Amino acid sequence: MSLLSRLFGGSPKPEATTETYEGFRIIPEPHSGAGGYKIAARIEKEVGGELKTHQLLRADTVQSAEEAEALSIRKAKQLIDEQGERLFG
Repeated sequence: MSLLSRLFGGSPKPEATTETYEGFRIIPEPHSGAGGYKIAARIEKEVGGELKTHQLLRADTVQSAEEAEALSIRKAKQLIDEQGERLFG
């Protein structure tokens, strides 16, 4: 993206798909890099009236953004199943 388009609001990024799972909100946020897309997601849940957030970032890389988004959601669900609210502790 050129400097001018960054300064003057080039094309907006598409809104990530948000999924709710077991009371947690999962927002996939794959990171693009030289080797492809890294698996990443933000996991959120309101606990005791406070919004808690956990950042999931894995070293795994895949070639497409769509695959990275799907895997980010799957890995976040796996982490929720394993740790639940302990993610925030």
